Amino acid sequence: MFKTILVALDTSELSARVMAAVTQLNLDPDAQVILSHVISPVESGFGVSADRPSLHPQMGTYRSIEQHLQQFQSHLPCDSEIEIVTGDPVEEILRLANIYGADLIVLGSRGLTGVERVVQGSVSGAVVADAPCSVFVVKSAET
Repeated sequence: MFKTILVALDTSELSARVMAAVTQLNLDPDAQVILSHVISPVESGFGVSADRPSLHPQMGTYRSIEQHLQQFQSHLPCDSEIEIVTGDPVEEILRLANIYGADLIVLGSRGLTGVERVVQGSVSGAVVADAPCSVFVVKSAET
């Protein structure tokens, strides 16, 4: 049913739940899965002052994210690609969905409520509102 699936992952435990949900979709061998991770500008070092030392050098962060995604990729029964991009998570997820012509976006929800949701924003809510295709939101274990 779904030929191109964009999976938005981070480095939290929620990523394993998201990937478990993806494998329950009974993926067609002809499907294509794009495993993506959006590095925020602050995480990448682009949003940090040049005179301030970075806790995570950009290349080390990129390599650890790539290895994390490759572990998930090795368990997929179909073609897959890895996309690691820098920018606003909502904008980049939607951009990748458009580039690949995704039929489905799969991502997690941290379950933020109240002030936390207002301050931090809801990536999953914004993606659902603006996505060019169906969106499958996987809730965290706490919600």
